[in-house]
Amino acid sequence: MFGRSQMKFMPPLRQTILVVEDEAAIAETIVYALRTEGFEPLWKTTGHEALAVLGAQPVALVVLDVGLPDMNGFDVCREMQKRGAPPVIFLTARSSEVDKIVGLELGADDYLAKPFSPRELTARVRAVLRRTNGHGTVHSVTPTAGVVWSHDTARCRIGYRAKLLDLTRNEYRLLCALLASPGRVFNRDQLMAAAWDDPGAALDRTVDAHIKTLRAKLREAAPEFDPLVTHRGLGYSLREEA
Repeated sequence: MFGRSQMKFMPPLRQTILVVEDEAAIAETIVYALRTEGFEPLWKTTGHEALAVLGAQPVALVVLDVGLPDMNGFDVCREMQKRGAPPVIFLTARSSEVDKIVGLELGADDYLAKPFSPRELTARVRAVLRRTNGHGTVHSVTPTAGVVWSHDTARCRIGYRAKLLDLTRNEYRLLCALLASPGRVFNRDQLMAAAWDDPGAALDRTVDAHIKTLRAKLREAAPEFDPLVTHRGLGYSLREEA
């Protein structure tokens, strides 16, 4: 079930790019371009939906349209900043200098006026991720009721219920993979590929041992709740519900 012979067929974990755009034709073009370049795009059409995503899972970068149906993109960015936002690239039909200044002063990392080339957008996404070391700042993740995670991706630190976890490099990488998709069941090969520089050199039971130490550290922060779920014969996931 968990043989390493299948590892080369496992797709690598992709960085999630949140696309907030209410025009379907534009959004579909962006999503296709990002997916082609190896990202995992997540499309939402309103500001409120975008803020809900940022409160539920880690996101590497946000492509944010200024003209949304429910709230101004600048207001969405302001709200994101209160929570500790990932990098932001604004999209707008207005290319005036005033709009650009407003967007950048709000903390946006780049600004692209419509119409634009999908290739240019993906190039800017990569450039922003390089400048920010591929990550954003501290933001909260709440995949389960009553369980709050904080993830400072720039410093590679994860907090659980207001307690900073003392993690090894591989423990941190394992937890990052689980945090990225609460509820998703990862098998050992996928977790080894996410956490080890040379997953082929790791033993099958290495993941089990690291999950065990992760559980012990999480238990120190919250003895009454185990956020890690073992799926016998399948793998591990991060619990979605308390």
